[in-house]
Amino acid sequence: MDHIVSNLIRIQEEINSKNSKNNQNISTKIIAVSKTFSENKIYPLIEYGHNDFGENKVQEAMDKWVEIKKKIKDLNLHMIGKLQTNKVKQAVKIFDYIHSVDSIKLAKKISDEQKKIEKNIKIFIQINIGEENQKSGVSLNDFEKLYNYCKNELKLDVIGLMCIPPNSDNPEKYFSQMFEIKKKFNLKDLSMGMSSDYLLAMKYGSTYVRIGSRIFGARN
Repeated sequence: MDHIVSNLIRIQEEINSKNSKNNQNISTKIIAVSKTFSENKIYPLIEYGHNDFGENKVQEAMDKWVEIKKKIKDLNLHMIGKLQTNKVKQAVKIFDYIHSVDSIKLAKKISDEQKKIEKNIKIFIQINIGEENQKSGVSLNDFEKLYNYCKNELKLDVIGLMCIPPNSDNPEKYFSQMFEIKKKFNLKDLSMGMSSDYLLAMKYGSTYVRIGSRIFGARN
């Protein structure tokens, strides 16, 4: 068996065990973050039956995934990086989920472009949970306004929230905050937890974990 597939299976077993230990009746999906990795690293996972993959950059996603998605119809491609408005037209064509909606301007552009091609992308609103200047995400103070605009004005399919906690701090308090916001707004999904902290994120009900190096190995 390919070592990349073995890594995925090991992580899936950890996740199942953790959810069982936490008495959580939730399904946590693994997004295999394939940024910088070539198709020959991705295909073993596809052949195994894995179908959720994440990319950070629109152009890299277009270069890698257009042909793959033509051949394999049930793949889900997740945009997990910062999305510039001038890349939305391309992003809407290739991605099925966008995890990084963080402004009214971006939400409006996604709405406009997906209507043109009659597509309904699943949306996560990214919250800058640590209020860090260098990080993307809507501030906690502006979240409700953006959420209401996406849901009520644009009728976007907002399924959940995404965050990237500060590197320098224990992420647990931020995951806990995200869980409370999700509950308050009656949202279904949380996209949080990466290779270093996904088991902790699951304690707070994360339904999508974004894992790269633990599956594919170190990036060059």
